[in-house]
Amino acid sequence: MEFRQLGNSGLMVPVLCYGTGTFGGANEFFKTWGSTDVEEARQLIDQCMDAGVNFFDTADVYSEGRSEEILGEAIKHLPRESVLISTKSTFGFGPGPNESGSSRYNITKQLHGSLKRLQTDYIDVYHMHAFDGLTPIEETLNTLDKFVREGKIRYIACSNFSGWALQKSVDISEKYGWAKYAAHQVYYSLIGRDYEWELMQVGDKEGVGALIWSPLGWGRLTGKIRRGHPPAAGTRAKEGTAGGPVVDDEYLYKVVDALDAIAAETGKTVPQIALNWLLRKPTVSSLVIGARNAEQLKGNLEAASFVLTEEQVAKLDQASELPKPYPYWHQVQFYHRNPQPPAYRS
Repeated sequence: MEFRQLGNSGLMVPVLCYGTGTFGGANEFFKTWGSTDVEEARQLIDQCMDAGVNFFDTADVYSEGRSEEILGEAIKHLPRESVLISTKSTFGFGPGPNESGSSRYNITKQLHGSLKRLQTDYIDVYHMHAFDGLTPIEETLNTLDKFVREGKIRYIACSNFSGWALQKSVDISEKYGWAKYAAHQVYYSLIGRDYEWELMQVGDKEGVGALIWSPLGWGRLTGKIRRGHPPAAGTRAKEGTAGGPVVDDEYLYKVVDALDAIAAETGKTVPQIALNWLLRKPTVSSLVIGARNAEQLKGNLEAASFVLTEEQVAKLDQASELPKPYPYWHQVQFYHRNPQPPAYRS
């Protein structure tokens, strides 16, 4: 398994990270993700470890804390220093007015709750799960820096930030000498390339590594959906859920056509090609992959076992390209003054 730096930090992470949102199934929403129990979770984690994937991602809100509890139980047989744990807070975790957001009050409460549920003394990578526009950024970063100095957090990260919010956060950390976001967990896929417009530029210039969530486009790039086999009306793949993106059918089919062609050339599966394409992109440190069972996990793990050619990457780029919004369509006309991040070189 290839390991890469997490941004400009000193932490090395595998290019695949196992997402444990499928653990627990504590309510109807998360049951649609999965209901993996402790015993099955332990087997899947051992499968990851055997493949060289020792990075596991969760969040306090996943199955109302149950995902963290199951992950904590499932890694108890492993030396703590052999695994990397990523978790998050910010979304509401309780009924009170102070039990959401990135305030000092909420971060303190939620971090200690996560440590207890995970049965650990420290978190390797701790994310702000969303941007909090009410709490001063200084309050958030000062609180996170305090916990880094106390050893309860090793590295800090954010998720779902806009370009300006990420840049301002980096600037504030540098101004005060506080811990800086080493990573940004973002949505990025062959059918969701908005990350490239601005966030990739910030990541490249400021050394913030991308951890990719939903790299298969909300389940649309599994190979089950293509011309003649559309997603069913009302499903997550068709409509998106919880604010997820809606994708035009013809655009999706065009991308899957290109994936099918390259899958035929390489002997790999459609999802493996889609995942490998992301690993060829600048600033990407790791892909957060999910799996409900050992067979799905095996297929996803194999996505890091080969390298697409430059020509194959270019074919997928062309098939998935969409018109850029302003000012990016204007800037690209002056490419010599607005260069894109260089291709990732392992």
